[in-house]
Amino acid sequence: MTNELNPSKRLLMGPGPSDVHPRVLRAMTTPLLGHLDPEFLTLMNETKDLLKVVYQTENKLTIPMSGTGSAGMETVFVNLVEPGDKVIVGVNGLFGERMVDVAERCGAEVIQVTAPWGEIIEPASIEEALLQNPGTKLVAVVHAETSTGVMQPLKELSDIVHKHDALIVCDMVTAIGGIPTEIDKNEIDAAYSGTQKCLSAPPGLAPVTFNDRALKVIFNRKTKVQSWYLDLSMIQNYWNDERFYHHTAPITNVYSLREALRVIVEEGLENVFARHKQYGVALHAGLEAMGLKLLVKKEHRLFQLTSVLIPEGIDDVAVRKQLLSKYGLEIGGGLGALKGKVWRVGLMGYNATQTNVTQFLAALEDVLREQGYESEPGAGLRAANNTIKEQVTV
Repeated sequence: MTNELNPSKRLLMGPGPSDVHPRVLRAMTTPLLGHLDPEFLTLMNETKDLLKVVYQTENKLTIPMSGTGSAGMETVFVNLVEPGDKVIVGVNGLFGERMVDVAERCGAEVIQVTAPWGEIIEPASIEEALLQNPGTKLVAVVHAETSTGVMQPLKELSDIVHKHDALIVCDMVTAIGGIPTEIDKNEIDAAYSGTQKCLSAPPGLAPVTFNDRALKVIFNRKTKVQSWYLDLSMIQNYWNDERFYHHTAPITNVYSLREALRVIVEEGLENVFARHKQYGVALHAGLEAMGLKLLVKKEHRLFQLTSVLIPEGIDDVAVRKQLLSKYGLEIGGGLGALKGKVWRVGLMGYNATQTNVTQFLAALEDVLREQGYESEPGAGLRAANNTIKEQVTV
């Protein structure tokens, strides 16, 4: 007989998952309903309506797909892309690379527009690629690149893409609920996200949204969608008023998403964005006051995910292990080209608080000192607190 499940208490300040909001945890203990029960169908409608508010869109097809954010990525590509289509992908981190892989598996001719990890994709580079590749069907970029902490500006990019009669697709897994997504204002044709980051829900659902331009492409396909499970032409008939059965919905995950969205809407979207900015900027100030350098330039930094360059002579894994064992605090290491070069620190959703900024900076100072890294004692905390005070008084 194995022991009863009793995981250690953690503060999840990595790139995701983040800690789940207590209200969301309580919602997940709610008894199951059937996936065609009239009461559950009402909850589905409420979830869709809340999701549109948080995504900042009026798109009718705005639904959570069964699966993590990667299922959202596949959903977008398998429904919009057919063999032989030209697809341009902006690659400035791991998740741009992943979109390339997924698009190629759909049979697309993929053109990569690259930028150094830690920098944005320049709109001029996308326009140049569109001019060199007439007939491109869609352009895909990552709005909030989780592997680097870069925030990609969208409006200028969207205007350029539409001028060339292509669709613009965005990875918003780390964006939704943390920074404005403004799907309609930015004229984003399709986007996908996840629940386990700034929404403060567990992993398991992938909210997606498609506007009328994207739907027209889907409904005029010449070939079948390669994935039966992710075929929106069928799934949407379950989420709309027809309620045709497709697959059994993850009931408890829908409960969790509905409650997570309710929490955000009650706080107010602008307040949520302001909170992430306030504590993200404070964290940046605290880290820099400790003599640490950040990967991303100030103007393009995410507030909810920060990449910190590892000082020379400091053992990446040893620091993360010590934070976990001594303080129960998890941060992430670098991925791909940044493996062993950065730490990734998350302040997402429920975790974006002054308490967590303070706890992390104090813990990091202590662990780095044990590794031989010297900084002025308390400098990070003072800088973070002063930054918070300055923002409050502005």
